[in-house]
Amino acid sequence: MFLAVFIALLGLGIVIPLLPIYADGLGASGIMIGLMVAGFSISRGVLQPLVGSMSDKHGRKRFLVAGLLIYSVVGFSFTLATTVEHLIFIRTIHGVGSAMIVPIAMSYVATLAPKGEEGRYMGMLNMALFSGIGFGPIIGGIFRDTLGFDAAFYAMSAAGALAMVLVVILLPNDAQVKGRPDPPPILETMRLMSRNVRLMGVLLSRMSTMFIMVPLMAFLPLLMTEFMDASGLQIGIVIAGRTLVNAVLQIPFGSLVDRVNKTTTLVTGSLVVVAATSVIPFVESFPGLIAIFVVIGAGEALVWPTLGALATQEGRKYGQGAMMGVFNMAMSVGILFGSLTGGIAVDTLGLRYAFPIIAVVLLVATFVSAAMIRSPSRPVPQAVSADSLASSKS
Repeated sequence: MFLAVFIALLGLGIVIPLLPIYADGLGASGIMIGLMVAGFSISRGVLQPLVGSMSDKHGRKRFLVAGLLIYSVVGFSFTLATTVEHLIFIRTIHGVGSAMIVPIAMSYVATLAPKGEEGRYMGMLNMALFSGIGFGPIIGGIFRDTLGFDAAFYAMSAAGALAMVLVVILLPNDAQVKGRPDPPPILETMRLMSRNVRLMGVLLSRMSTMFIMVPLMAFLPLLMTEFMDASGLQIGIVIAGRTLVNAVLQIPFGSLVDRVNKTTTLVTGSLVVVAATSVIPFVESFPGLIAIFVVIGAGEALVWPTLGALATQEGRKYGQGAMMGVFNMAMSVGILFGSLTGGIAVDTLGLRYAFPIIAVVLLVATFVSAAMIRSPSRPVPQAVSADSLASSKS
């Protein structure tokens, strides 16, 4: 599964930094680029809790295969787009596929993770995720500079198809377990979650850390193109510096998260990201941007396994599929508001101001969510998850 996730995210990483430039060539404004990201986030965010809850009942493999198939079709569809509206529609369908990949993979890993090792297991998955996203921009930049945009889109399509084949062949079936009770309806599960202050803090932190993602991924290529006349390869290297450092540090930092106070690692990592993001507009050299993004990657390497471990702990009450669906819905909400806020900031204040604005939002949200996470975890006697049932029978 880790290899399939790596390949799928490699394909995604190939096109993500190219899409804003591609859309800009079609005449997109900052708001339109924000809507392109928002369409992806809305469709993914709406579907993730439902898909996650259904996977707790019906098994996860079928959803993972369907999501990878959509990824493959989307990659090919980008080559047919001739207007910004086409890109927004395709990215919205892209979000449907995404709702069936990362949350499902996370629920697989969360189910396997022993108590006390949640950070390490999530670190292993995150390493596959960030390795794919990290190498993808470099490959995409080379494609753009040598073969054009279409070659990058075809590469994404091929990566999705290959990952799907690997899942079909190598991943064991996890069909519905006999005797497993139906999970509560997802709206009832979400109602129970909303009464858990600690969990709400985890979701707020997840949302706010993704709020900062859009300017870092969508508007950085425009900033580098406008002020540095950067090539596609240079843009890919800067983004890869962040994600590859993040990937390399996931397992050691994940093990660290299991041994120390998780609120401390969350706040520390978030503050590093805030500080580095705030100075991006003042860095005017290619090596300087690489250094800044390496620092951002190191900060995120503390945040991601921390939040994954906290979500895994809470998922033992609600069902890991439902938990990871809601957890990643919070991510989509963050991307949605980040894309719209960043787009408005670009159109009204200028490209450089998008970065410090979202850094301030993350700073405030970090301390609010940390205070909430320190609250005791609320017991949920009403919810009987598949994971807790399995534990009681073992």
